[in-house]
Amino acid sequence: MRKLSELPGEMSRRAFSVEAALGLGVPSKRLLAADLLCPSRGLRVPIGSVQSILDLARPHLALHDGDFFSHVSSAEILGIPLPPWAQFKPDDGGPVTALVEPVPWGPKSGAHFREPGRFLHLSRARHASLPRRRGVAGHRLKIRDGDLVERHGVVLTSPARTWVDLATMLPMNDLIVAGDAIVSEHERTFGPPRIPLVSLAELQEFVEKANGVHGVRKARIAIDFLRVGVDSPPETELRLLLDDAGLPEFTPNYPVLDILGRPVWTDLGCPEYRTCLEYEGPHHLSPEQQALDAYRDQRVAEAGWRQVKINKVDMQRGPVWVVSRVALALRKAGWSR
Repeated sequence: MRKLSELPGEMSRRAFSVEAALGLGVPSKRLLAADLLCPSRGLRVPIGSVQSILDLARPHLALHDGDFFSHVSSAEILGIPLPPWAQFKPDDGGPVTALVEPVPWGPKSGAHFREPGRFLHLSRARHASLPRRRGVAGHRLKIRDGDLVERHGVVLTSPARTWVDLATMLPMNDLIVAGDAIVSEHERTFGPPRIPLVSLAELQEFVEKANGVHGVRKARIAIDFLRVGVDSPPETELRLLLDDAGLPEFTPNYPVLDILGRPVWTDLGCPEYRTCLEYEGPHHLSPEQQALDAYRDQRVAEAGWRQVKINKVDMQRGPVWVVSRVALALRKAGWSR
């Protein structure tokens, strides 16, 4: 059996366009070989390779001038959190990648590409034709100055525009989770400062002026529920759960002052009833973090605050369980409901 010629550059490991390969002198017959798959016309992906969403995005944009990524695809590239059903990743819960499924035939014979129930969201300006190709959800959008940015060599909707577009796809709570992540910023006595993708003021101004953009009505409702300083989606989910239950409002990233006047940063704090909450993710299980947490807990208690720790298991038990735990602490601190 004749050995296949090597593909130039990273084409042996990364998705690429047929046009780019031909431009580098790759024979057209080589692009029909059995070691390559055809996810969509004009594209090739090496069999057995693992592709990130950016790997797949770049060659798509090379196929049509003026195309850009939007909606959940733009959100993933920008690092905006999404619910599991919207994430572009394998069903096994691995990293954000799309797996090329090995098959014993080449592109000409109908080889296929496995993106487990997910699509790349590709858009064009409203006056253009709708993107239509396999593995792509096509959109036509009203685009204004500043709505498009370039990140990692890919053109996509800006963080603010992406959030408004997400309003057409996500339930309200998931939209608020995404919004909290976009505007999150803080500077604490430990760790590097957190820089927002867009400040809350800038996002509010964008939404206010986004007349005629599909999804803006829902975004205008959601923006009133955004809070600055949130570190993770579970913190937003916990805050919204408590708000829905009618509990007193908790402020994200609240500094409790210890007996020496030093801030102890808590995930959520209610100064009126001197009660704070900590959402403990998997990183809290390490011995080093447990030691730091114990010191934090001591300082909070000495300051006269009650602390409730919530984790994934608590959230899985449901709102009644979580609300009852927090409500008990609030009542002990004087809340009378």
